[in-house]
Amino acid sequence: MDKKHCLVLLHGAVGAKSQFAELVPLLESHFEVITLDFEGHGTADLTDRPFKIEHFAENALNMAGSEKFDVFGYSMGGYVALYLALYQPERVGRVFTLATKFDWTPVTAEKEVKLLDADKILQKIPQYAQTLQATHRDWRMVLEKTRALLMGLGERNLLTPDVLAQITQPVRIAIGDRDSMVSLEESIVVYRALKLGELQILPATPHPFDKISPSLLADAIIQFCTRGNWA
Repeated sequence: MDKKHCLVLLHGAVGAKSQFAELVPLLESHFEVITLDFEGHGTADLTDRPFKIEHFAENALNMAGSEKFDVFGYSMGGYVALYLALYQPERVGRVFTLATKFDWTPVTAEKEVKLLDADKILQKIPQYAQTLQATHRDWRMVLEKTRALLMGLGERNLLTPDVLAQITQPVRIAIGDRDSMVSLEESIVVYRALKLGELQILPATPHPFDKISPSLLADAIIQFCTRGNWA
């Protein structure tokens, strides 16, 4: 029996590995599935370091061990996955991103950080505040550090189309047709920049991960990551 490919799942901003609870069982017959909490998120240790894409990529590498792996990244996790593919090409095989924002400018970053105000979340979306509190050791710190991360990306986008064009692995850029946070246009720009890029639009799919069909997503990941050999 052939050894299963290793598939690392990367969560989104202010998320945690727990969001993959329904997805993992659908993938385990095809892959050795690895999930992790980025530092400061979920159950992961708190550190004095700022949140950075580079640090999250380091977290993923440490969890994956020494073997080559495929990556699925949701939202910010997709950004980390592509960063890994770019700078660790000997470790990373195929990359599947879903609902990942690529159009980072000071204006878009400012828009996104407005959604990460802890006091406003407590006041206007108390149920979401309770979810964040239950998910993270220090949910306010996670929001604060994430705000700084996004503002940094607004000032310096690490993954511009010119940079992404250097990635040699197969990459699928997926987006939900009802995603109000990530535009189809920015996803198409990235898809066209990639050497071995593919584009997939998931029907009846908004941005929040808990609103995405686990079976629809699992089928797409399996189809992409088990098709042929690694590049």
